[in-house]
Amino acid sequence: MAIKLTIDNQPVSVADGATVLEAAQATGIKIPTLCHLDGVSSPGSCRVCLVEIEGARTLQPSCVTAASEGMVVKTTSKTARQARKLSVELMLANHPWDCNACVRNGECDLQKLAQDMGIAEVRFPYVKPATPIDQSTDALVRDMDKCVLCRRCIGVCQDVQGVGTLAPRNRGFDTIVGSGAGDNLCDAICVQCGQCSAVCPVGAIYEKDSIEDVWGALDDPSKHVVVQTAPAIRAALGECFGLEPGTCVTGKMVTALRRLGFAKVFDTNFTADLTIIEEGHEFLTRLKKALADGDASVKLPMFTSCSPGWINYMEYFYPNLIPNISTCKSPQQMFGALAKTYYAEKQGIDPKDVVVVSIMPCTAKKFECERDEMNASGFQDVDYVLTTRELGRMIKQAGIDFLSLSDGEQDSPMGMSTGAADIFANTGGVMEAAIRTVYEVVTGRELPMDRLHVAPVQGLQGLKEAELTFQNCLDDWKFLEGVTAKVAVAHGLANARKVCEMVASGEADYHFVEVMCCPGGCIGGGGQPRLTSNDVRNARIKAIYAEDEGRPMRKSHENPAITQLYKDFLGQPLGHKSHELLHTGYAAKQPAATS
Repeated sequence: MAIKLTIDNQPVSVADGATVLEAAQATGIKIPTLCHLDGVSSPGSCRVCLVEIEGARTLQPSCVTAASEGMVVKTTSKTARQARKLSVELMLANHPWDCNACVRNGECDLQKLAQDMGIAEVRFPYVKPATPIDQSTDALVRDMDKCVLCRRCIGVCQDVQGVGTLAPRNRGFDTIVGSGAGDNLCDAICVQCGQCSAVCPVGAIYEKDSIEDVWGALDDPSKHVVVQTAPAIRAALGECFGLEPGTCVTGKMVTALRRLGFAKVFDTNFTADLTIIEEGHEFLTRLKKALADGDASVKLPMFTSCSPGWINYMEYFYPNLIPNISTCKSPQQMFGALAKTYYAEKQGIDPKDVVVVSIMPCTAKKFECERDEMNASGFQDVDYVLTTRELGRMIKQAGIDFLSLSDGEQDSPMGMSTGAADIFANTGGVMEAAIRTVYEVVTGRELPMDRLHVAPVQGLQGLKEAELTFQNCLDDWKFLEGVTAKVAVAHGLANARKVCEMVASGEADYHFVEVMCCPGGCIGGGGQPRLTSNDVRNARIKAIYAEDEGRPMRKSHENPAITQLYKDFLGQPLGHKSHELLHTGYAAKQPAATS
């Protein structure tokens, strides 16, 4: 049923249930917002979207007011404009005016609102008492002096991720956003996914900055500093320089990294291909033990292990399912272990002098590299992690004109990769890449190019399922003949919870499950350029699939550099050296306040 109303003298028709804000947006009328987040939350708390509605006694927040038949709305009346301006002025009276020193300077929603409303000075004195900055975790920093109580972070933490770390505490003027367990994030069950930092409109939550540490390593002549770049970066970094979402900037990114001074520019895609080889063989080994050998102790389904936020989530919420997680390290950590062993050995460099820097779309990767067990090389495998946003800032600090750069290519051997590795960036990509390899390993037949994409596991649906029936298997895999492997893909931890509950209850009989912590997968990671809407996610996903489709090699087992790695160094998949360097285990944990 359509509803007809009038906004600023323009007739508007919207579906029943639409808000006034949505009605205005549908006709191109812009109403300012701050607490509103499409598809997540509209608490109506900031009062920035107030409008005048004919017949109403007071101004109404358009983000939570339902449009109704015959409604007459004024968004630009003097009363509405002054009320919105007052709301922003009151926020500024509780917000530090240190914009030049803030990580969000120039990219701050509150700053932009003040500019758009013509607020050159604040009429009210600053009244907020100072609170200590929370730097208790490896990934995130919280500066509650800058919090505007918009509750976006609460919406994404509770509704999208289903973790529930953040919530309002206290009441009235004493209200703050925090965890229920204590003042610091380390005291709470926080998976450090950074989705809160991705939606925060100001500088209240942001990634722990490692730029100065990386500059220090690059400035040290005794260090050999190499960098790896995650697949999702190439479809998002351009946004830091004004390019449209989904603009692939792989070549410019490589050239910029060389200009920054890295000795070698490598690609996490190399070890994404390696992950598929190791994880694919692990999956087939589990199937063999369960189906051919009748080993009831084998844990199925096997869950992917690429996403550190997901691993944190399992350790906190579903420790009983930890044996189901693949023992493979993430591609980031595999790369670090190999850089300080295989690469250092080939180059004749002392591993203690090799510094590995990762460029990641994810804040939880900062936590992952600091995990106690991530030192298989004898050193910390990955030294520093920069988010996409940090790399953008670093390039600007160096005075590099990113848009004018020519395209460079990654260095060998750890820069060679396939299209299967590219799609690790997208939800469903790891599963699709695994199917490409597992099919050919089991059947010995080449998967036709027109069947490389697995449509049921693609897209932004929260939980996706597919089936693969094995036929005409090689002798070693005859036990799989006629077996239908059931797979599932989930992204966003609220969807992961659904899968875990189905598995734990016995409702689901999956064999293999891919989980990505962030909505959309890594392309929607907590360290990506803000603000990541579904339109932005889809644009980045499309760009990543285009990268895959433009590759001469599109299956991980076709990568000759991986073949050479096994021949020269690792021996064989799941072999002793692979197990030592590329695999790990996890255990149940509790937050610091309760441990």
